[in-house]
Amino acid sequence: MGDRGVAANFYQPRQHGSGIHDRPSRTWMSEATINEPSNRQTRRPLVLTALVLAMFLAAIEGTIVATAMPNIAAKLGGFSLYGWVFSSYLLMQAVMTPIFGKLSDLFGRKPVFIGGVLTFLLGSALCGMATTMEWLIAFRFLQGAGAGAVLPISSTLASDLYTLEERGRVQGYLASVWGVSSVAGPLAGGLIVQNADWHWIFWLNIPFGIVAILMIVLFLHERIEHRERSIDFAGAGLLLVGLSAMMLALTQSAAWGGGAAAGLLVIAAVTLFVFVRHERRVPDPLMHLELWNNRFIRLGNIAVLVMGVAMIGLITFIPTFVQGVLGRSALVAGLALSGMTLGWPMASVVAGRLFVRVGVRKIVRMGSVAALLGSVTIALLAGQGAAFVWVGAFIMGIGFGFLNTTYIVAIQSSVEWGQRGVATASNMLMRNLGNAIGAALLGGVLNFRLSHYLDRAGVGDEVSLDSVRDLIGDTAPGASAVDPSVLPVLQTGLGLGLDLVFWVIVAFAVATFIVSWKVPDLETD
Repeated sequence: MGDRGVAANFYQPRQHGSGIHDRPSRTWMSEATINEPSNRQTRRPLVLTALVLAMFLAAIEGTIVATAMPNIAAKLGGFSLYGWVFSSYLLMQAVMTPIFGKLSDLFGRKPVFIGGVLTFLLGSALCGMATTMEWLIAFRFLQGAGAGAVLPISSTLASDLYTLEERGRVQGYLASVWGVSSVAGPLAGGLIVQNADWHWIFWLNIPFGIVAILMIVLFLHERIEHRERSIDFAGAGLLLVGLSAMMLALTQSAAWGGGAAAGLLVIAAVTLFVFVRHERRVPDPLMHLELWNNRFIRLGNIAVLVMGVAMIGLITFIPTFVQGVLGRSALVAGLALSGMTLGWPMASVVAGRLFVRVGVRKIVRMGSVAALLGSVTIALLAGQGAAFVWVGAFIMGIGFGFLNTTYIVAIQSSVEWGQRGVATASNMLMRNLGNAIGAALLGGVLNFRLSHYLDRAGVGDEVSLDSVRDLIGDTAPGASAVDPSVLPVLQTGLGLGLDLVFWVIVAFAVATFIVSWKVPDLETD
């Protein structure tokens, strides 16, 4: 891959086969593009290594935490708040992604990346110190805020440093880190909760983050053109309020009642409407809504939004199903989940190699078909054993790899440097928003279905949602708190609730299929 600078990034000719064009921009230059001493040149392979490490933080965070969360909930209590451990992280990541994307366009990738990783590491350290589920959720907000910088800036930097012909391959390398985490994450999560303190689930992030920061400090050099800078804090606040109200409505409808949920949805709708109006009027908006006038970007962002709901559904609830319904260990749950994170990078590498030659349309169609087939496999066959869960997750992972890599590379290649951070962040925002909505929505579906079943079975007074922890492993502290005769009823209710969750995931996979089938090949004229 060499130590070439990024000057070639700014003068790429049209790729006639794909309709993709890199427009020239001089807003920012790597110091490798000007006549600086060689010891001040940006070292592309080393910077890419740092980005891979940063992506590894996000990847292993998802797989380790998802595998360990049933056991963490059993230790800390508060299973009714289970979904919020994911929603809090994803909500802040969704809100901070466009903010960090905007900051990187204004102040440069390097300082914003370092600040984001430091915030992520602080949140990770505090999560490891949490003593209650409420504190864990609070610290996950901070961790998610830092994660809002890791993914978009890693992807944007890779796009800055490499040419269009190289970009698909490099984005495939970044995605391949999910393959490493698919083995390391679930296995480490299962082993840690069985043989060590669960706090190490979060503390393991720290050494990798420190190494990534040091490599960026030493090997990435950039020069920023000075210009007037502004940040749309009002827009960020409106987005946070609107999304938070929507999350609360989706997760707490069963506990608070339909009236409270309806009120929260009204608040969310009004706030998000005001947000859109504000973004159209503010001189330097948080989200450049004019990008949505491009049909490809509009459909691509909608596709990753609905894809994000299906993706987080697997990550969040496969471990609970394997442990709580199938009665298997945390290690087996991690292995079942690894199917998705193994298929994803494999498909990403293939998509990167086919991107220019085949074009956008064919790749995203293949991806949407795979995602749909995988979701149906899980919905129909998950009860037959963990092996069937792995197969379905693997097929869905292939679909997600085709979809995600193709959309992000095409969007980055269709805008100039000054909008690349915002464009990348907007696409990742939609995926993160889908994750946040999915965690809240599907958690609400599970809570509602399980509560309804327990009430109909006449055991609603004896057990609660928190009693699910008694189904997760032999080390659960409440294992003797529930009458053993009630545990089969609880297990059946959990199974019915998760069956419904899996079919909701199928519905979102269908939506991904429909939207992706309408996506044209990228045109920039």
